[in-house]
Amino acid sequence: MSYVIRRVYEVKPGAARKVATVVAKQSELYEEAGQRSPARVYFNGGTVPGEKDRVYMEWTADVLDSPYREGNVIPQSVRDAGSASRDLIIDNYIEFYEQMTPAKFQE
Repeated sequence: MSYVIRRVYEVKPGAARKVATVVAKQSELYEEAGQRSPARVYFNGGTVPGEKDRVYMEWTADVLDSPYREGNVIPQSVRDAGSASRDLIIDNYIEFYEQMTPAKFQE
């Protein structure tokens, strides 16, 4: 896998755990549909240092594909699961990173 993709959700106070639950279910549905590798979901509801009221979902991919690419169909089950948290999300964005591998090492 060459890339790490991380979606970050800023959520309403007290909603991080609920949104993380929904996002984890969505990631499982994407994986079952064969559209993503296994994802890691983590959150901060204010009990640990760092940005509170944040939920993160990250996964890896060999290529960066547009969700609007021809032929891509987001499973309805993913959309349905996501509806449970829409009112709890203030903002979200996505980050992309190239993953370091031995083949990319510089001498």
